[in-house]
Amino acid sequence: MSNVIKQAVSALNDKVSGAGFEGSAKFFIEGEGSVVVDANGVRASDDEAEVTLIATANVFQDIMAGDLDPTSAFMSGKLRIEGDMGTAMRLSGIL
Repeated sequence: MSNVIKQAVSALNDKVSGAGFEGSAKFFIEGEGSVVVDANGVRASDDEAEVTLIATANVFQDIMAGDLDPTSAFMSGKLRIEGDMGTAMRLSGIL
């Protein structure tokens, strides 16, 4: 597992812990791998999910740091979303 994925798992654990996120989301970090958030927690995985968010490592790190709003990233084309937009919107409220 790459350091980027390890950092992503840690950052997402901090963000979603106790947030009550219901659903499943996969973060595909280009050139690194995937992280899944669901009822079982946060883990490095390529499991199926309701929504997949696709971005470069830099964009993902900016979102996790609070330097880039997920909605702005999507609107500017830095973040692609495949799947259920409702799940993505619920998740953006946590990030």
